[in-house]
Amino acid sequence: MDIRQALDKTESFKNLDLLAKQVVEGFIAGMHKSPFHGFSAEFAEHKIYNQGESTRHIDWKLYAKTDKLYTKRYDDETNLRCHIIIDNSSSMHYPEIGDISINNLNKIGFSVLAAASLMEVLKKQRDAVGLSVYSDAYDYYAPERGSERHHQMLLNTLSQLVIQKKHSKQTDTYKYLHEIAEKIHRRSMIFLFTDMFQTVEDDDKLFEALRHLKYNKHEVILFHVFDKKKEWQFDFDNNPKKFIDLETGDFINLYADNIKDNYENRVKLYFDALRLKCLQYKIKYVEANVNEDFNQVLTTYMVERRKFI
Repeated sequence: MDIRQALDKTESFKNLDLLAKQVVEGFIAGMHKSPFHGFSAEFAEHKIYNQGESTRHIDWKLYAKTDKLYTKRYDDETNLRCHIIIDNSSSMHYPEIGDISINNLNKIGFSVLAAASLMEVLKKQRDAVGLSVYSDAYDYYAPERGSERHHQMLLNTLSQLVIQKKHSKQTDTYKYLHEIAEKIHRRSMIFLFTDMFQTVEDDDKLFEALRHLKYNKHEVILFHVFDKKKEWQFDFDNNPKKFIDLETGDFINLYADNIKDNYENRVKLYFDALRLKCLQYKIKYVEANVNEDFNQVLTTYMVERRKFI
């Protein structure tokens, strides 16, 4: 079942914690019909016992019920460190939506709920998480921690990104990625949510910054956030329209049908180039279409986590 259908009654982002829990619960339920069925034990705050490990923490009650050996995880046991980075420039607030909801997301809304859902998974697995947000400045930084108080603080920060809209906020993504890289010292998984809108001249600078993020053996996952209907397929009616750059204010008047084919071809070439460049730099590239659910984001995390640890 589409997770969006399961959350039809959710009207806003006022309770991001609840939204994230529902997204994760829907994802876990779906795993029972997928190749990731075995992950369910990790969400139960247990891990499979491996021969040779100490038997001290085996959960014998669970063994009596399942005839399988699992060891308990404890509050002070951190298995993984993760850092989430969110681009909060004006272009991430496209399309402009009066009342953002689970069934009506723009790029920042999708990124925030995806990040909160990742945090919910990380919390269940006793992993530490940090957060960075940037726009035309390095707006927010919190180091990796695993406490409940820290978790709630990050959720509150994420909620504010949806509520407080950014107007005419450009960004030099590469500049802030360098700053963030300097702050992350211990080996971590790094998740970057961005629409990758920058000038052609900035492409090389951006990938140099992504390489900097990989320093100290960090694993970098780039979630390329976009609205496929509008920003790739150029799905607009053929009435005359003014298309405005949300960051610079520049605009152009045109009929969509006049450029639709050429536009789609250019966007495809750009996406293909990004994917290839990420492959060359050993960065995990993931398309994150705001018109779809969050399974792609969470599945990517599960696969990369297995490789990382």
